[in-house]
Amino acid sequence: MPTETVTTGCCIAGGGPAGMMLGYLLARAGVEVLVLEKHADFLRDFRGDTIHPSTLEIMHELGLLDEFLKRPHQELHELAGQIGEDRVVLADFSHLPTRCHFIAFMPQWDFLDFLADEAKAYPGFSLRMQAEVTDLMQDGGAVAGLRAKVPEGTLEVQANLVIGADGRHSAVRDLAGLEVEDLGAPMDALWLRLSKRPEDGSLVLGRIQAGHLFVMLDRGDYWQCAFVIPKGGFAELRRRGLPAFRAEIVKLNPALVNRAQELKSWDDVKLLTVRVDRLKRWYKPGVLCIGDAAHAMSPVGGVGINLAIQDAVAAANILAVPLRKGPVPVELLAKVQRRREWPTRMMQAVQIFVQNRVISNVLAMQTKPRAPYAVKLLNEYPWLRRLPARLIGMGFRPEHVRSPELTAASPRHART
Repeated sequence: MPTETVTTGCCIAGGGPAGMMLGYLLARAGVEVLVLEKHADFLRDFRGDTIHPSTLEIMHELGLLDEFLKRPHQELHELAGQIGEDRVVLADFSHLPTRCHFIAFMPQWDFLDFLADEAKAYPGFSLRMQAEVTDLMQDGGAVAGLRAKVPEGTLEVQANLVIGADGRHSAVRDLAGLEVEDLGAPMDALWLRLSKRPEDGSLVLGRIQAGHLFVMLDRGDYWQCAFVIPKGGFAELRRRGLPAFRAEIVKLNPALVNRAQELKSWDDVKLLTVRVDRLKRWYKPGVLCIGDAAHAMSPVGGVGINLAIQDAVAAANILAVPLRKGPVPVELLAKVQRRREWPTRMMQAVQIFVQNRVISNVLAMQTKPRAPYAVKLLNEYPWLRRLPARLIGMGFRPEHVRSPELTAASPRHART
């Protein structure tokens, strides 16, 4: 099979949110960048679809927000839940110090397509689909590029820096020998779609009943649902059969009695194996991991995409200008980790607390749950809802765009 060789300033493995945002920012700053995505397109169901206010703020700072929000999306201005018979409002985003006071739900492929379209307007940006990383190339003890399998044969990329943005099963971090610390997760999640009807009324994000946690996300004409199960419990659920699973959904929400039949087979149910981990060190000379490749997040709070975007912005702020000159010192790669490790650790600590103190107890519960007094206070004192809204919507140490824009391909990309 033929081998193709290319040279670039930065090669990013992974065309997810972290990889596409970093590719866009580097190209915008005048860096030659090549993004490799192993799939043929971005069309995969049940990837993270939540765009939080912190990410929308980044889009605003880049001058992309108005165009971005023209794409079909739904807006969530508050988070609500049903705990037994108690309905509680958990977070209110209306007071955040951001341009947008809502979470936007948008299929991830639309988000990635948008970033790809914007990035392609810069001459230094390239995107290769169906390019799966197979090896890292070394030069004098440092990573100097990578090899990827492509339909035409083998692609060899010589690069001043390799970025691993290839998700929680990152090939780059494995090939680099970066050590992963597994923080554990007591649950998995089953994702499924059910149709939405006008009479469904207002959104209730989560429903907690004895032994069950069921999340429904309003996606316009359908509900995107997560059925949370104990870790490793999918095999037992399948053994009991699909009719029993549909019956459990109806028990959680009787309004779905007819729509549960839309699940025709287990092919309509997708298992998300929940992992929470992080690298002890995110880098080696010539290579850096960001996003899920550096820290796999729990689905609690739906913050994974937004942590990945924050990593990309921080990496561009620190690395864009040095990358225009050549290989970057390892000290700058360490600086990216120092910048992003504390907010990652803090968010993972919150997620692990919720997993171990709330979700585990719910899944083991035998009696009808009641909302704790601390949660009921959110109904009695609405101003308290601003605290979880700040945590979910903005996270710890939100980033701002500091990387320059040096190359504009059209007047539309000349930002003021």
